Amino acid sequence: MSPQPSVGVIYNARSHRNKGRTPGKTPSAAIDLAEPRTKADIPEALRRFAANGIDCLVISGGDGTVRDVLSLGRDIFTDGWPAIAVLPRGKTNALNADLGAPADWSLNEAVEAFVNGRRLKRRPLEIRSRMESESRTMFGFILGAGIFTLGVNSGQDAHRMGFFDSLAVGLTSLWGIGQTIFGSSKSSWRRGTVMRLTDAQTGVELPHSRYGEQGRRSILLASTLNRMPLGIKLFGKGQKGIRLAVLDAPRRRIMGFVPAMLAGWHPRWLDRGGLHHLSVEGFEMEIGDKFVLDGETFEAGSYVVMQGPHLSFVAP
Repeated sequence: MSPQPSVGVIYNARSHRNKGRTPGKTPSAAIDLAEPRTKADIPEALRRFAANGIDCLVISGGDGTVRDVLSLGRDIFTDGWPAIAVLPRGKTNALNADLGAPADWSLNEAVEAFVNGRRLKRRPLEIRSRMESESRTMFGFILGAGIFTLGVNSGQDAHRMGFFDSLAVGLTSLWGIGQTIFGSSKSSWRRGTVMRLTDAQTGVELPHSRYGEQGRRSILLASTLNRMPLGIKLFGKGQKGIRLAVLDAPRRRIMGFVPAMLAGWHPRWLDRGGLHHLSVEGFEMEIGDKFVLDGETFEAGSYVVMQGPHLSFVAP
């Protein structure tokens, strides 16, 4: 690495906390700044960065911007990804909750951290469509379906009301719990989503309790992150690889304990009661409704979810 690192910056001017701001400057690095107007403009910038052999890729935006840059960079950087620094500028920044950069992290501070800070290894989820009409592959860190999709849609309402990041997560979580506990059986919050989940290595269907329809699940959450926003402990202790939380049916006994479970209380009877904490190397998902990847909804269909490459993230 040269004394003055070479840095490529993807700056999303439309991200919530970038509006009305300039990208900033740093005298300690050679900066190649790209401000793509659309997702289609990102690959050109990434190809230029790769050709120039950048040392560090800085992504200034939220979870959606990170998802798009990583997904579109998959075939450009292949096995030669540079170190990645994320400036958390979106409405939601769940990845940064794991990486630990301050909300006002500047470009200059990120470059300083690249030189003198830590590196955290993370593997994104790699989601590959099995449908001929949509053969793309995506990278992301939090995949959700069922009630999670409804919650994200509710979160958009929270954003319009001016709530962002952890506050929006908290408000929509409370709203979703209330709808699930007190809603009628006809409510979309209670009827579940057609979903078949199988272990990608063994082909065996993931466990389903005696509660709810065998072909439906109420919630699917999958992630490779170690820490979640608000300190929420969605997953069980000791889980590795792809960490899963799967709820078969929204039983009121289960939903009433959600606050305690989000604080890390995971008694053994939960699995029998229909809430499964699982670890897999990969899984196949056939889903009859839309799912969410890092804040954006994607179409129903058949997908394979594996672990992506080992990426090195810059941390303060």
